[in-house]
Amino acid sequence: MSESYIIAIDFGSAYSGYAFSITPRGAEPDPHLSQWGKELGLESPKTPTCILFNQDEEFLKFGYEAKTAYVNMPGQEARTHFFFEYFKMALYGTKLNNDVRIEAANRKSMKALKVFTAALRYMKEHSLETIKNNTEGRRFIASDFIWVLTVPAIWDPSAKQFMREAAIQAGIVTAGTEHNLIIALEPEAASVWCKNLPAEGFITENHSRGALDQSPGTQYIVADCGGGTIDITVHEVLDGGALKELHKASGNDLGGQSVDRKFKEFLREIFCDGVWDEYEGKCPSELQKIMYDFMYFKQVDNDVQFSCPYNLGTLAQKRQEIEKFFESVQGASWNEGWIKISKEKLRSFFDESLEGITDSLSEILRRDLSIQYILLVGGYAGSLILRNHVIDQFGDWCNVVCPFRPQEAIVKGAVQFGRNPGLVASRKSPFTYGVSVSKIFIEAKHRPDKKYRSDGGDLCCDIFMKLVEEGEDVGWNETREHFLYAAEAFLTTASLTFYCSKKKNPSYVDEPGVYKVASFHVKMPDTTRGVNRKVKLEIKFGSTEITAIGTDLSSGTKGSAKIDFMTTA
Repeated sequence: MSESYIIAIDFGSAYSGYAFSITPRGAEPDPHLSQWGKELGLESPKTPTCILFNQDEEFLKFGYEAKTAYVNMPGQEARTHFFFEYFKMALYGTKLNNDVRIEAANRKSMKALKVFTAALRYMKEHSLETIKNNTEGRRFIASDFIWVLTVPAIWDPSAKQFMREAAIQAGIVTAGTEHNLIIALEPEAASVWCKNLPAEGFITENHSRGALDQSPGTQYIVADCGGGTIDITVHEVLDGGALKELHKASGNDLGGQSVDRKFKEFLREIFCDGVWDEYEGKCPSELQKIMYDFMYFKQVDNDVQFSCPYNLGTLAQKRQEIEKFFESVQGASWNEGWIKISKEKLRSFFDESLEGITDSLSEILRRDLSIQYILLVGGYAGSLILRNHVIDQFGDWCNVVCPFRPQEAIVKGAVQFGRNPGLVASRKSPFTYGVSVSKIFIEAKHRPDKKYRSDGGDLCCDIFMKLVEEGEDVGWNETREHFLYAAEAFLTTASLTFYCSKKKNPSYVDEPGVYKVASFHVKMPDTTRGVNRKVKLEIKFGSTEITAIGTDLSSGTKGSAKIDFMTTA
């Protein structure tokens, strides 16, 4: 198409949304955000990342509609349905395959790929319908668009690949159009959006001031504070305005959901002797209402109170007078059907998360960098407690800034990234990558068990030939070339096997901490030159995904591979 239409999906741990641009190619993309919750009297750019299936694992609803339907279900019916929320975190820190299962609220499980595919299919269909309604009924299909799917930068590569597989199964892209799906890293997308915001686009509080300085050489930390993860990267502004990654992505899983967990643990402490556990098992939909209300409590820095749900009160009164449950706890009180939590206790729910954020930011600031700003983005950055903590801890070292509506920065930036992936000019390689090769065996250098006899003499097999090193700068569209020789004179097919490691200098591909990630074959039919035949290996490391092409220089035969980080079941 002559136009460059873009749909970006921000599939968050707690909330999800999308933005689209149908401006012509060459024009600056103007992101239009989805609106959700109108049936509830809301107008939000995001909807809860929750999904509802019936007892036969058939998709029913997503987002606010799923949460509302589940909250209003009678207890017995709710126990037969599969309701998932915060399920994105099932991909964090896990080596994945297509058969991984995740647990629903009723403590039964479904295949994760089926759950994610259904969610992305819903987002695809919802976005296309929204665009149709905003373009006088003009009909679009998925292949009319460049699609951008955001993922945390600190995710394991297998999780990023898992999301691509789910998007393919959802019909976002199909065979032959896979190149129309771009995986964008969440803090990068937010950085792309915020770097051009004017001063009035940022919240001003305490001594925070102004916009991000876009002069070449400006260095800043991007802290994407989401529901599931704290995702941190470091950027430097280059000549021309593009960004360079200065420090590989870091962070933890102590996002806003960790505050929710502390809140639930406190309620379990109050309603002790098995009352809370019984309530959680019997009334999962009513519990959802409590947690939904708590989402708003997290934004403030004051005492909060909420009404005690009917079923929780009923279960508690079977044991003793409700007031007695509050006699042995600090920071909470009972007031005629209302539960009040003090400001100090509310702050305590944040302690573990804020400590993790402090540690991650401190580790970066101790490095030999010239950080001038900390940019806070993501829905959790809307918390006044979080923002004030970061300002208190680091405001004397650098300027702390946060855009208005920080939950929108990622999806808006993802639209711009879809138009121009080169906005992030270079990244730090998260791993050392290499291929398995054979070399002339040297007694004093190589392991005896790797020695084998070939036409040309004794060779050493399984040597890790490094292609790129962990922490090395790689350009976003840079192609690295390497030349490999035929291991044997009459070899007609070269097998290329890729490995990765967090070590900087592995010696052999079978040592601990080295993992196979891809393999492919290149035919070498012309054996005339024996072991002097070469295969040219071209590999792109600098994008958010890695591809490789091998070419036999004698015949021109090619083979290709996409690095596969997912394990077999």
